[in-house]
Amino acid sequence: MSGHSKWHNIQVKKGKADKARSGTFTKLSRAVTVAAQQGGGDAEMNFALRIAIDNAKLANMPKENIERAIKRGTGELRDEAVLHESIYEVFGPGGVAMLIEALTGNVNRTVSEIKGILNKFGGILGSPGSVQWQFELRGVVRFTADKKFALSNWEAVELELMDAGVDDMIETEDGVELFFSKEYFQKMMEVIAKHGIEQDDSGLQWIAKEEIIVDDETNEKVTRLVEALDDLDDVKDVFTNLS
Repeated sequence: MSGHSKWHNIQVKKGKADKARSGTFTKLSRAVTVAAQQGGGDAEMNFALRIAIDNAKLANMPKENIERAIKRGTGELRDEAVLHESIYEVFGPGGVAMLIEALTGNVNRTVSEIKGILNKFGGILGSPGSVQWQFELRGVVRFTADKKFALSNWEAVELELMDAGVDDMIETEDGVELFFSKEYFQKMMEVIAKHGIEQDDSGLQWIAKEEIIVDDETNEKVTRLVEALDDLDDVKDVFTNLS
């Protein structure tokens, strides 16, 4: 199966997370809060909350932080403004398409901060619908090569994952990436859990329908822009159509 590996970007994010753990916890906590806000505080009944909790645990967020985030979402704690999910569509350097996912209690502040970064690093905020059509919301699971090799029969697991809905699988020296339609997410995570695979990255992510190749200078400009946006507490994630 074909596709493009994002392992480099994930490792960069992990390195930044190690240097700024509190900032990472803020983003993960907000994701837990929004999931609880939208679907209730029971992770058994709210699959989006279960994903958010799993991601928080992967980052070693303390249990009490997770519980507090859930209570914020259910209204038991009111020490924070109600959070809103927003998507911003951007034309980056070289016309690279970008989607910014944000979780914020102050939309005006978030828009102002994003515009400031775009002005500094050469991006333009697009109108609704100008960029999003180039992406598709997909289920994604990634795990490192050592977790693949720890499985006694990878070929059998691979077939089971494909039966569960995987339609694109990328294997590199860094690890394995699985892509599938979002409606198969719960089934996929059940297979992952069954085989005891600890994922390094998972969730519903905006994947470019077609990727583009740019020159090194443009690639560097886009990378700097993405990193600057990632540093904003209100920004949950940034997706591009770069190959």
